[in-house]
Amino acid sequence: MELSSSTFAPRGEIPVRHTCEGDDIAPPLQWRGVPEQAASLVLIVDDPDAPDPAAPRMTWVHWVLYDIPPTATGLPEGGRPLPAGAREGLNDWGRHDYGGPCPPVGRHRYFFKLYALDRLLPALARPTKAAVEQAMRGHVLAQAELIGTFQTHRP
Repeated sequence: MELSSSTFAPRGEIPVRHTCEGDDIAPPLQWRGVPEQAASLVLIVDDPDAPDPAAPRMTWVHWVLYDIPPTATGLPEGGRPLPAGAREGLNDWGRHDYGGPCPPVGRHRYFFKLYALDRLLPALARPTKAAVEQAMRGHVLAQAELIGTFQTHRP
């Protein structure tokens, strides 16, 4: 599978529009090569460089989407509308939506990870990244990754 965005190149800078310094809306995403036997897709966006890339202590979760239909070929800018049937999990702000890059210091990497699964996920009480990853264990058919970077422009 391949995952891309029309607004930033692989390992390129994520535009301010898609960060807390801009409109804080999801970048458009496109994908291709989903296996025919896929029953659903999962998208997880996270930052393994939090809070400081020089001394990372955690991975900050920006967005969790699951049960995306395998017929979907991407998401529009802003992430809305979601494909029919897609569900949102909780990000590390405790919200069910996209939260853009907002690093306190340094240039961070943001991993957009797409997984093709051989099933829909069961009902999840608190659909965090950890819960979704646990539920999809053993059911991943293929995966793709797109990495973008961002460094705050605030003084």
